[in-house]
Amino acid sequence: MRKVVAVLALGIVSVFAFAGFAQAADKFAAVDLIRVASEYNKFKDYNKLLDDKAKAYEGDIDKKISEFKALQDKVSLLSDKEKETKRSELETKYKALEDFKNEKENELRKKDFDNRKEVAEDIRGVIKQFAEKDGFTFIFDDRMLAYQPKGVEITDKIIEILNKGYVKK
Repeated sequence: MRKVVAVLALGIVSVFAFAGFAQAADKFAAVDLIRVASEYNKFKDYNKLLDDKAKAYEGDIDKKISEFKALQDKVSLLSDKEKETKRSELETKYKALEDFKNEKENELRKKDFDNRKEVAEDIRGVIKQFAEKDGFTFIFDDRMLAYQPKGVEITDKIIEILNKGYVKK
């Protein structure tokens, strides 16, 4: 009899404990982080700037490739002895071209990483402020949820807040 009472008491305490947790965590929302980033004007501007830089670099690289090919064509017309003396110049030019290309690619990668990090921080900050202001306990990435009821999606609100606060430089 004591065991039954003890089990019942433990069950009742458990119900109240879980009910208290459920009340503390009763406001949830979901946000599509991929869509937020892709519709954030700052992210769009950063991508445009990167594309413009990449095109400029491609122009510089194409120019250097043309110079290298012109030198290569000149060397091919020389005698074997003259080719031998120009070969090191050709190798140096090729190495400089590869170094330049790698440097520009690394520069673009680093800038892209920095931009994405900054955008992610902006998004996280706005979501945190939104959650605190509106009393949300949890805001989930909607891609991680197997199911979400209608009405918990806040993606449009987050995009609106981000774009309102963004001033193009």
